[in-house]
Amino acid sequence: MKAALSNRGPVALLLAAALAVLAALTVLTAGAPRASAATSLSAVAEALRENPVYVDPAASAHLSAADADALADRIKGADKALFVAVLPADFPTENLLKNLRTATGVTGLYAVRVGDRFDAAADATVLPGTAVRNLVTSVEGTGSARTQLDDFTDRALTNMGGSAPSSWSSSGDGGGVSTTALVTVGAVLVAGGGGAYALVRRNRRRHEEEQRAALEQLRVVVDEDITAFGEELDRLDFHPGEAGADDAMRADYERALDTYDQAKSLMGAAHKPEDVRAVTQALEEGRFALTRLAARREGRPLPERRSPCFFDPRHGPSVADATWTPTGGTSREVPVCAADRTRLADGRDPVIREVDTVYGRRPYWEAGPAYGPWAGGYFASGLLPALLVGTMLGSLMATPAYATDYGSGYGDFGGGHEGGDLSGADFNTDDFSGGFGGGDFGGGGDFGGGGF
Repeated sequence: MKAALSNRGPVALLLAAALAVLAALTVLTAGAPRASAATSLSAVAEALRENPVYVDPAASAHLSAADADALADRIKGADKALFVAVLPADFPTENLLKNLRTATGVTGLYAVRVGDRFDAAADATVLPGTAVRNLVTSVEGTGSARTQLDDFTDRALTNMGGSAPSSWSSSGDGGGVSTTALVTVGAVLVAGGGGAYALVRRNRRRHEEEQRAALEQLRVVVDEDITAFGEELDRLDFHPGEAGADDAMRADYERALDTYDQAKSLMGAAHKPEDVRAVTQALEEGRFALTRLAARREGRPLPERRSPCFFDPRHGPSVADATWTPTGGTSREVPVCAADRTRLADGRDPVIREVDTVYGRRPYWEAGPAYGPWAGGYFASGLLPALLVGTMLGSLMATPAYATDYGSGYGDFGGGHEGGDLSGADFNTDDFSGGFGGGDFGGGGDFGGGGF
């Protein structure tokens, strides 16, 4: 027998291995329950571990099989841990989101439609609670389940972090292939080596594409910063040889010119969003040099080195710290320029730096994760967590995945599981409080689910 095996070629051996795997799958799936035939919470969770979209048979009138498949394909294509369940109107809703997250055991964003009602919740490491509530509110009253779920999915995939669970990539049609079978197939692929290598290459390409897209989005904002600084230099009207100019003034002026050229060069060479941090560091240094030059020319005491204005670093170095409370957040001390300090003292809104997002123009701290390196270059790493606590950007920067994708070194942001991780029941239940089972199902005046 051993001699016979030794004489068989690699193709025959692979064929034998494939037949063995198929035989194992046949045995393992013979008694596996079909997700389409179950209505218990455990069955819903089991189906979601294999496929991102589950439609209960009793709710099939709300979302067709074709629409569910199309939605699942979109979620898988985005490689995000977004779970969508469509359930009948009489499905028990008490603690539904929390219990579904526990039963599924995967870190992610969970969106559930029960009859005509809709809500969602997420682990904070995947999407901040404020963002979840805003997303739920944005799709309220959109009509059919298909329209509502399509809109929610499109908006959520743009904002959430992490990646999809590995079980989706090998789940086939989601019809009940067991985890043991998936592990068996995976072992054969790893033994062969080729499948694993192809998967690594695909993930690397996808990651590089995401990084390029984030950089291009960020490039618009950074180019605006560089242009604004260049305009400040043009308005300066300083000449190194003018009467009264001394070596200290000329040194400040040359430092400002050097940082301007440095910022342009660094941005031209940037390949990843984290490369932008050096650009904004250069611009911050240049603006401080101009502030010192202005003080020397006017005979004023030299200014202390302070962070830029939090609301818009283009305002230049801050002059004081002021108390500010973001919408739906807690109060904190932020560095402000003289003009914004006056506005806040008068009860008016500061002039905030807004950037383009899928929701239109929004403050930079409510934009995408690529703005972390941008802000990190302007503000000291020890200061940034206190400034951004409770904001979307601050929550995104708290995830381990963020350090991998955009770099670390921004202060004491915490860790946790990222989207797609198998964490079982080990998660913060506060992220799934409210909404279903909280007497406030489906959003309404209190926005429904989310992380608060």
